[in-house]
Amino acid sequence: MKKHIFIFVLPLLLLFGCNTPDTNLTIKIIETTDVHGSIFPYDFIRGKSTKGSITQVASFVKAQQADKSQWTLLLDNGDILQGQPTVYYSNFVDTLNRHICAQTMNYLKYDAATVGNHDIEAGHKVYDKLVKEFKFPWLAANAWDIKNNRPYFQPYAVFTKDKVKVVVLGLITPGIPNWLPPDIYSGIEFRDMVKSAKLWMEVIKRKENPDVVIGLFHAGHDYTYGGQSDTTFRNENATLLVAKQVPGFDVIFCGHDHDKFMQKIVNIEGDSVLVIDPKAHAEYIGIATINIKRANGNLQKSIKGEIVPVENLPEDSAFAKQFNPDYEAVKQYVSDTIAYFDKPIDGREAFWGDNAFMDLIHLVQLQLTQADVSLAAPLSKRAFIDSGVVTVADMFKLYKYENLLYTMQLSGREIKDFLEYSYGLWANQMKTPNDHLLFFDSTEKRLKNPYFNFDSGEGIIYTVDVSKPAGQRVNITQFTDGRPFELDKYYKVAVNSYRGNGGGGHLTKGAKIPHDSIQSRILHSTEKDLRFYMMQYLRKQHSIIPKVNKNWKFIPEDWAKKAQQRDRKILFH
Repeated sequence: MKKHIFIFVLPLLLLFGCNTPDTNLTIKIIETTDVHGSIFPYDFIRGKSTKGSITQVASFVKAQQADKSQWTLLLDNGDILQGQPTVYYSNFVDTLNRHICAQTMNYLKYDAATVGNHDIEAGHKVYDKLVKEFKFPWLAANAWDIKNNRPYFQPYAVFTKDKVKVVVLGLITPGIPNWLPPDIYSGIEFRDMVKSAKLWMEVIKRKENPDVVIGLFHAGHDYTYGGQSDTTFRNENATLLVAKQVPGFDVIFCGHDHDKFMQKIVNIEGDSVLVIDPKAHAEYIGIATINIKRANGNLQKSIKGEIVPVENLPEDSAFAKQFNPDYEAVKQYVSDTIAYFDKPIDGREAFWGDNAFMDLIHLVQLQLTQADVSLAAPLSKRAFIDSGVVTVADMFKLYKYENLLYTMQLSGREIKDFLEYSYGLWANQMKTPNDHLLFFDSTEKRLKNPYFNFDSGEGIIYTVDVSKPAGQRVNITQFTDGRPFELDKYYKVAVNSYRGNGGGGHLTKGAKIPHDSIQSRILHSTEKDLRFYMMQYLRKQHSIIPKVNKNWKFIPEDWAKKAQQRDRKILFH
């Protein structure tokens, strides 16, 4: 089994007094992050085995916990409640029984976990219930209970063995108000990570006098993501900013960005902090091994970091047997028939122009809201639903996230600017027929921007001239029902809650609506997630013939068509 290993030694001499006993202790800290419901080694959406799962992690964890030569701590770094139907089933379908995450994580004896943004997305009923069901602390020191003026979740956890004290501080990304409806996190304020870390580090040092401090941050390591900087207040991915600016941490585990990353960071006092990010979907495990030696009142620590791939780890048979009834229940749930498609729909077509995959999403959004315009983006890069029987599993392909559906009020000019911003993220300016249609990064190997921000529109007829610079491409001629489209008139617009709360910047940067004014534009919100209503709609229709409305296209058409052939090979290599 291959391992990515990074080792450094951090000597620290601290005076504990002449009565402090000598200690020689190895601490093995194991982290999972962004598991997204990958509990079993099976993808319930696509019907195939997976590279990683908690079932495989369990075999590794049990072996480490059984090793009496070391002290093992097991941590999770958030975003466990969204992704696979496994967790959706516990979140919203079988809500009376103990949650599958509580069952499995208690079984594996997790010591602590941090709350992720997708855990908050599940709503108060779900995460408040889990706080009670978990037999370990669920952490988020910067998630503030506004009413009671204290942390909503436990801020940190303390563990002691052989007179060695370890403190784990949890922080959650403060970007949540930019993505989620306020009702979902009502009563909670998400505070800046750097400021919160400074505050709690002072508390921890004063109150706990720890030997080791571990950061467990559900936030990424690239603080420049999305145009942010080291001075951005409430930076979404402030892990390295905390590592540099807040002395006291020995190791910081991070996540949220689904990236594999391990690096030594030097903080403002010249001390080293090891930062570990083991990607997502239980495909890797992050490990920090800390050797503690205390003699004559002096403390020395050496720290080794590893990122271990899970793919080749064996499944834990006892774990699989214990939770087989849950596995079977979810498998039965996702196999339930929703409707029948006369033709297949392919999400890969969403990158090149109007297509049946996106038009089905637009159709349901317009039907549910009776809006004038629908705006939506593909949420899966390679989603494909074949003709014939359509199941619950297929609905997770069609719509990946548990977004609510908003009806908003936008002017014609704001709709146009929204789309201009979207196609600015999406399409390259083609100066010749030989240029790329898609906006790739400088390596010309991957997209410059996330495809889930590539919104198209329905209910209106328009063209996107990719020979023109961003901001000057979209020409809306009329509504699809023949009504004139007026820039100064206000219309009802259907968008998902991620976009409707400012996610992606389409409303704030594109339509130029101040973030604190967005809520006043929301006319209505669904109570449940959009996928739920999509399933209801398709059940009523029973049989669907997916259609392409052909309400928009890239121009010049011959340029776009030739570029598509080239760009498709890069995008879907």
